[in-house]
Amino acid sequence: MELDDTAVIQLVLQGQQAAYATLVNRYQQYVFTLAMRFVNNRELAEELSQDVFVKAYRYLADFKGNSKFSTWLYTIVNTTCLSHLRKKKDETILLEEEKMVSISDNGLAEQPADRMEQRTQKEMLNSALKHLPESEAQVLSLFYQAEQSVEEIGVIMSLTTSNVKVKLFRARQKLKEVLESRYSRELA
Repeated sequence: MELDDTAVIQLVLQGQQAAYATLVNRYQQYVFTLAMRFVNNRELAEELSQDVFVKAYRYLADFKGNSKFSTWLYTIVNTTCLSHLRKKKDETILLEEEKMVSISDNGLAEQPADRMEQRTQKEMLNSALKHLPESEAQVLSLFYQAEQSVEEIGVIMSLTTSNVKVKLFRARQKLKEVLESRYSRELA
């Protein structure tokens, strides 16, 4: 039987540091994917991911369980990556579609035609997200790609649940407009 995150955290806090590997294995792809969205560089994303897990381990006792562990971890990824970007004065770049496809399709056995269609749809979606303001692209990415709840997005973005719902609604409307104006032939 697989332990849930809270049980694993309790084991780590009780001195079983090796149990932390369970959390790393469980969330390494998630953290890496999020880091790639910020830096768009595989090696740098791997380095930042390691930093995130070191920080998470160091501050694990601060995790209160008021939200999911993935939400708490996302805030560490966000802070770590933004700090890095401020230091380097790089632009925030969205994840390239090839990397997103390889990450999200990892382990799926689909027909080549299905995979190609999904890839095209993901390319179109990622391209359309680049045309939205950063906060709107972020709320859509958190909700659909990182699968965070409205409440968790509120914690991450320091917004009320109502504000998140409004932002999601407006972001969906703008995304629809972008898709219709830029990709009308592909959608027909």
